[in-house]
Amino acid sequence: MRIISGKLRGLRLNPPPNLPVRPTKDMAKEALFNILNNIIDFEQIKVLDLFSGTGSLSVEFASRGVPDIVSVDKSPGCVYYLKDVARQYKLTSIHPQKADVLKFLKEETASYDLIFADPPYDMPEIPQIPRLVFERSLLNPGGLLIVEHPTMKRMNNDPNFTEQREYGYSSFSFFK
Repeated sequence: MRIISGKLRGLRLNPPPNLPVRPTKDMAKEALFNILNNIIDFEQIKVLDLFSGTGSLSVEFASRGVPDIVSVDKSPGCVYYLKDVARQYKLTSIHPQKADVLKFLKEETASYDLIFADPPYDMPEIPQIPRLVFERSLLNPGGLLIVEHPTMKRMNNDPNFTEQREYGYSSFSFFK
């Protein structure tokens, strides 16, 4: 896992092998950030990174100048690792939180400009994520929700769905 752009460009993250994660592939991550570069001013947004795992995407956002990133994962090892990376590279914009994501979404009161969710691919509740985000008004006006999921799973039946981009076995579905 490497950081693609920004002040930490080229940094390779080497998390411990025992973390329960499936990191976003570099090719898919690069494609995602190419899309976001054209529609987002990174230095002006607040990001919520759900199922953050190793925090690779949170670190990518911080590297690009995002001033406020909340990273949520239920694994203590993942949260500890991201806190350590944030401390080591002085990424004060990253705020890791240990929580079950679905419970977090049901209780969260803050709103965000960009919400990225990378749930476990076998999680049956994946379609609940957009519903909870929009029911709870967690996106600021003009905000964007992106859910990474297996390409074979379709999420286009949600009323806020706008498009799906496929990258092999992985897809990103966009919601506004």
